[in-house]
This record gives sequence, C-alpha cells and structure tokens, in this order.
Amino acid sequence: MEMMQEWRKYNTTPGANHSPSAIFRNDETHFEAYIHQLEHHQTTDQYVKDCVLFCYHEKDDALIGAVNIRMDLNEGLLYDGGHIGDGIRPSYRRKGYGTQMVHLALQECRKLGMKKVLMCCDHNNEASRATIVRNGGILENMVVSDDEGITERYWIHLFSDSENNYRF
Repeated sequence: MEMMQEWRKYNTTPGANHSPSAIFRNDETHFEAYIHQLEHHQTTDQYVKDCVLFCYHEKDDALIGAVNIRMDLNEGLLYDGGHIGDGIRPSYRRKGYGTQMVHLALQECRKLGMKKVLMCCDHNNEASRATIVRNGGILENMVVSDDEGITERYWIHLFSDSENNYRF
C-alpha cells in the first residue's frame, strides 16, 4: 500500500514519469483479489497475455518497483508500448534498481521462450533510456505517441545465459 500511495501522489505531479499502468488497473486495497487480477492469461481485444512482477527490497522490507511483461503485442503495444513496462517508486529511483529489475525481467522473458523484446520510453525520460540501453537495447526508431509526445522504440535481443548483454 505504501508503494502504491507514493506512486499515486507522484503521478499527479507535472512531468511525472509514471509507473507501469498494469499495477493500477485493479483496486489494491483487497490484496488477494488484486494479486489474482493482475495477470491476463489470454489475449483479448483490450489486453494481451501478461504477468506483473514486483521488486522487493529485502533490507528495507519494502516493495520498490514493478515490471509488467507482455508475452504478446497488439498493434498499440507494437507501436509505442512494448513487451515490458517497468517502474521504480519515486523514493528509490536513481540507485540502479530499475536496471537490475529490467535485467531480471529479461531473464524471465528468456524462460518464456522470447527471442527479442521491444521496450519503449518517452523521449524525455533519460533514466528509462539509460536502463534500456544498459540492458542491451538498440534504438530502432522514434514515433509520435498517442499523447503527441515522442516515444523511443528499442529492441533487446535475448541470448543464452552464457552470453551477457547486460552492461553497467
């Protein structure tokens, strides 16, 4: 609840870099129902098959981030959403957790049999860009997003575990 409250408050500030929208699509006040409803097991007109994973900071006993892995892409996600949406709660940003969390998400994508992953970020979001590039992202192009901003589209090729495309 702490993480969600912090994110909700932050998301109302001008120029906020929002968290993955998947964590806000259900009411988190009923935790068991919230967890059960996070994942979509089938692709529908509105949603693709996905899962949501949370980043836990053991020393602080706190949830500090979330990653949404989409196994499929619909037209909108292919254009400016991608396979992975991620976010670190505001009070834990700029400490390297996002880079590590995306690295772990890419390992999960490998386990799911994915060969390459599309990640997107707002052109003005330097932290997200750095996270994507550190994890092997290669810029394909930039597109105009639905909100008239510029979205950068990066592909990350997933290799066997013996090949390391993770850079700090």
